[in-house]
Amino acid sequence: MAPSRRYPTYPRPMSVQIVDNPDRSRYEAQEDGTVVAYVEYDRHEDFTAFPHTEVSRDHRGQGLAGMLVRQAMDDIRESGDKAYPLCPYVKEWFTKHPEYEDIIYRV
Repeated sequence: MAPSRRYPTYPRPMSVQIVDNPDRSRYEAQEDGTVVAYVEYDRHEDFTAFPHTEVSRDHRGQGLAGMLVRQAMDDIRESGDKAYPLCPYVKEWFTKHPEYEDIIYRV
């Protein structure tokens, strides 16, 4: 089992931690150890696909999805990988963050 990776970066609402959970192929937002949001990923040879983002009903509107996607894209950039956004939220996120355009996988 691969260890989870924790990210103590920018300020977050509540006591939320962003965690890469490679065993479940997703980044998770955890509040007191409970998953309250996640963005799934699927690693391929030339890119990492992002097919789905989910935020619990009680935690919507607090910016968690954006924090998850930003952390995932920062990790993609750091690794030299490319991101293939399949999820509508992730696609929209890229339109609002043109500074990440260089990591988008082009078919």
